[in-house]
Amino acid sequence: MKELNLPAYSYKLKQGENGLRQIYDAIRRRYVALTPEEWVRQHFISYMVHSLGYPAALIGVEVMFSMNSLKRRVDIMAYNRLGNPLLAVECKAPGVKITPAVFDQLAEYNMKFRLTYLVVTNGIAHYACHIDWEKGSYIFLDGVPGYRDLIKDETP
Repeated sequence: MKELNLPAYSYKLKQGENGLRQIYDAIRRRYVALTPEEWVRQHFISYMVHSLGYPAALIGVEVMFSMNSLKRRVDIMAYNRLGNPLLAVECKAPGVKITPAVFDQLAEYNMKFRLTYLVVTNGIAHYACHIDWEKGSYIFLDGVPGYRDLIKDETP
């Protein structure tokens, strides 16, 4: 797999019954197919937990939801201690260029959740934005916010 612009971590790989490689997902507590997108997702989860302070127990992976009678999923969702979603991450394979259309996909999903923070990554480039719903505006951030930054925004 391609080297990413994320900290290295001790991942576990194995050969699946079908002969395809699998990577261990510590959040879902099982091995999953090792695709280029999954490679990015697992590295980004590790980055969130070990570098940005996100509690592993408050992270969801491939979170399913319905929108306009269609089933959708968010790659990674971070929650607060009350179970409310705080941040959504859309992961793409390293070879997928992050375009406005990629960001639009996550922004469309966010119409359902109305999150304040969104992140799009291909493991090489990471784009995070903060949405101000009251002003109807958004700004791109210099980096991915840490967990403390997110919960700080929740306190009055």
